[in-house]
Amino acid sequence: MSANPQTTQPESILLREDREGVAMLTLNRPAQFNSLSQAMLVELQKALDAIAGDANVRAVVIAGAGKAFCAGHDLKEMRAKREPGFIRGLFDQCSAMMLTLTRMPQPVIARVHGIATAAGCQLVSMCDLAVASETARFATSGINVGLFCATPGVGLSRNVSRKHAMEMLLTGDFIDAATAMEYGLVNRVVAAQELDQAVLDLARAIAAKPQVAIAAGKRMFYRQLELGFEDAYALAAETMACNMMAEDAAEGIDAFIGKRSPIWKGR
Repeated sequence: MSANPQTTQPESILLREDREGVAMLTLNRPAQFNSLSQAMLVELQKALDAIAGDANVRAVVIAGAGKAFCAGHDLKEMRAKREPGFIRGLFDQCSAMMLTLTRMPQPVIARVHGIATAAGCQLVSMCDLAVASETARFATSGINVGLFCATPGVGLSRNVSRKHAMEMLLTGDFIDAATAMEYGLVNRVVAAQELDQAVLDLARAIAAKPQVAIAAGKRMFYRQLELGFEDAYALAAETMACNMMAEDAAEGIDAFIGKRSPIWKGR
């Protein structure tokens, strides 16, 4: 009797690799330009929730496999399931995932190469930081297929000026990486061959900092953006007072006074 033919499991649509306190999540639908299907959103949400509770992870990187970072929502899936309940559920699901990026304690870095369009551009805008290859391009291009990029506009308008955001939303035109940095959508632009190292260097720099201060600071940063001036200062003062009571703050100050390197202990 002949042996059964060997079967191989399909590769996951989302890959995770942990190294030196940094978790890298790679969108792995290269043939579909890493579009955010319903299944991809489910996998991203599960991975982010798991990482948020993982004390060993100090920074997160989101990347894309193949030629693109992310081309946004899966339009073929949306067209095939053009039913109000599914479509609204999909956008609610995507919005929840995007909010998770800002609410999780670890800083999240977008590693951008190729195109980042529509919800892919939104994903860049909702990450705390972004490093782009000089060949990367960005667009909120839904308007070109009759869809105003409303949800991408939320993140975009909180990164770039109103007029730059409106121009991108109304025209759907691409901007290059240098323009994206000028607008404030990304932090750094590097040569394609330097992208991985630049992202890793930034992630390592963050991972080396005290987790208590990073988590509290990130939480405060996003909350104060939505507050009035006076309330924002009140929240910031409360955050700093609590931070000052943390063990790592005492260690950091003692190390500074003693002219030595601090040894961080807490999360």
